[in-house]
Amino acid sequence: MHRLYSLAFGAVAAALTFSASSASAASLTRQPYLQRVGPDTATIAFRLDGNCVPAVRYGTHGSTGQSAQSADAGRNHAIVLSGLQPGTEYTYLVDACGARTNPVRFSTAPVPGTRGVHFTAVGDFGMNNADQRAVANAMLAREPELFLMLGDNAYESGTEAEFQNNLFVPMAPLLAQVPSVAVPGNHEYVTNRAQPYFDNLYLPTSSTGGEHFYSFDWGHVHFVGLDANCALGMASQDRCSLASQRKWLEQDLAASDAPWKIVFLHYPPWSSGEHGSQPLIRREFSPLFEKYGVDLVLTGHDHHYERSQPMKGNAVGPSGERNPTYLVVGGGGASLRPFATSKPSWTVVRNDRNHGYLDVKVEEGTLSAQVLTPSGQLIDSFSLTKDLPPAAEAPPVVTDPASPPSTEQPGTITQPTTPTPGPVTGNPGLPGGSEDVEGLDPNAPGCSTGPAMALLPAGMLVLAGALRRRRRR
Repeated sequence: MHRLYSLAFGAVAAALTFSASSASAASLTRQPYLQRVGPDTATIAFRLDGNCVPAVRYGTHGSTGQSAQSADAGRNHAIVLSGLQPGTEYTYLVDACGARTNPVRFSTAPVPGTRGVHFTAVGDFGMNNADQRAVANAMLAREPELFLMLGDNAYESGTEAEFQNNLFVPMAPLLAQVPSVAVPGNHEYVTNRAQPYFDNLYLPTSSTGGEHFYSFDWGHVHFVGLDANCALGMASQDRCSLASQRKWLEQDLAASDAPWKIVFLHYPPWSSGEHGSQPLIRREFSPLFEKYGVDLVLTGHDHHYERSQPMKGNAVGPSGERNPTYLVVGGGGASLRPFATSKPSWTVVRNDRNHGYLDVKVEEGTLSAQVLTPSGQLIDSFSLTKDLPPAAEAPPVVTDPASPPSTEQPGTITQPTTPTPGPVTGNPGLPGGSEDVEGLDPNAPGCSTGPAMALLPAGMLVLAGALRRRRRR
């Protein structure tokens, strides 16, 4: 009899011990950041301090009743949410085997062709200083749909540690709530030809350039991200070359029928700052910008703000023609650099006194842009207009609500794929915690279910049988 009790209690105790150890909560060493967000999909990336099979819990109208689980246990994770609705606000949190981040919100991309887009952009910010944080917080307060990072995202050398400390820590609240895309700067290329950059970000891809250069549509705007370092011969030729990038760019721009086209890269074709204009970039790419109707070219590299006249070739474009406007938006956090020369005739506005960012709204045929300091001071504002044909009836994006959410869990990181992240610790605005959220199922995948829990019923049955036999006596 005593042996039966021992076996029963032993089974229950073993199950509880196993369950407790397998359910031990991990904490996030990198807070969640939004990548590859489209009309019906989003990738939530994060990093943990221990092995765990985490889940992202999400939903609309403030709920987090849906769940997508990581494919593997581990420390690096990128969980793909699929079957989402376009232009819709979602709430999400990360459940790291019991430890949960506070819920935050983001919005999916609108239906392609939607004639209303709002984005922000800035470069040269990866310093982990007060100026960078102020710029990032000011951008978040504007509630943009998208954030473009214009390079030099992690000073000084773009190492793994610098990406963590100088990008993901100071900008965690922004990156958790606003989808971001990036281009590499020269500082990223210091370390192994920007490999940590590619390892830490999940970017759109192109068939010939991988994540080096790519394009995507957001509403009625066609965005093109270029690798200017590659164009200058800094990349491995088997991954990215000037010729391949230029060929792809022409094909891409020619194929796009979006009414607005915006290109972003690090080195400026036009700048009167310390580094000045990059002649090779201007020679190789500007003719394509002009030929295919690019409206705006966004760059960094020089630590100031500057807006050009609409440019054609090596001069201001003829009045009445539509030519690209070039911006240098390099005031994201790195030390500002004073202009050493007088204002050139092709410059409309320039500023070397204030950190700031670009805020753009594209509504129908009007692009309205403001350059703002973190305190809200206006550095520059301008608008571009064009006549658009009547909007066509956009076909609905059909998703199957019955299909389960898919997941993506990177394994060994090789270019052009990129890595995954972990739990939330010590970052204001997005703390980690174990507080419960309405609608969460404590036995949902990613928590403490599994073989350990399966031992509990067996142990309880053995114990119940022993007790019944004792009563019969």
